[in-house]
Amino acid sequence: MKTLIVLMFVAVLGALASAGVFMLRKGREDDPRGKYMARALALRVGLSVALFLFILFSWYMGWVRPTGIPVGS
Repeated sequence: MKTLIVLMFVAVLGALASAGVFMLRKGREDDPRGKYMARALALRVGLSVALFLFILFSWYMGWVRPTGIPVGS
C-alpha cells in the first residue's frame, strides 16, 4: 500500500517537473509550448486528486491507519 502511495507521489512530482521543462524550453513558432505545459499541470492536478481520494478510501477500508506523533518524542 505504501509503495503505491509513494509511486503516485513520484508521478505527481514527475508531472510537475515536466511542466517546468515545457515552461523553460523554447518552442518553435508553430508548436505552442503552453499547450503541453497546461496538459502536464492538468495531469498533476488529476493525479493529486486521485491520490488524495485513494488515501481517504484506504483509510476508510482500514488498509492504512493514522499513527500520529508519539508523545514524549
